[in-house]
Amino acid sequence: MNAACPTKVNLHKKSAILELTYNDDSQLSFSAEFLRVHSPSAEVRGHGKGQETLQTGKRLVKLINIEPVGNYGIKLVFDDGHDTGIFSWSYLEELGHNKNQFWDIYLVKLEAAGATRDSLPDGAQILKIKP
Repeated sequence: MNAACPTKVNLHKKSAILELTYNDDSQLSFSAEFLRVHSPSAEVRGHGKGQETLQTGKRLVKLINIEPVGNYGIKLVFDDGHDTGIFSWSYLEELGHNKNQFWDIYLVKLEAAGATRDSLPDGAQILKIKP
């Protein structure tokens, strides 16, 4: 996929939304939480199929910085300390065009793991209770 480079990259810090605008005025927008849980980093994706690490407790994560990486993407810095993984323009395009599907899959994985999008206090655990 030969993705177009956006003409404008805008971070709305208050709403934690990253917005990409293209030559044709089309836009893609992402919440910080969505980008954090779909980070292309090895920490999140692992080094191969089946090595992914489910990201939990990221509902309130914020983007604090965007760094350009050549002409092919950006590096995002999150307030939870995560700053690895390069979001290429093609990966962002893929995320944007399949956002609902990717989000639904993420929510199913969270539920299956008995996990939550919310952070838990230190030492707290989620226990699955069987009916």
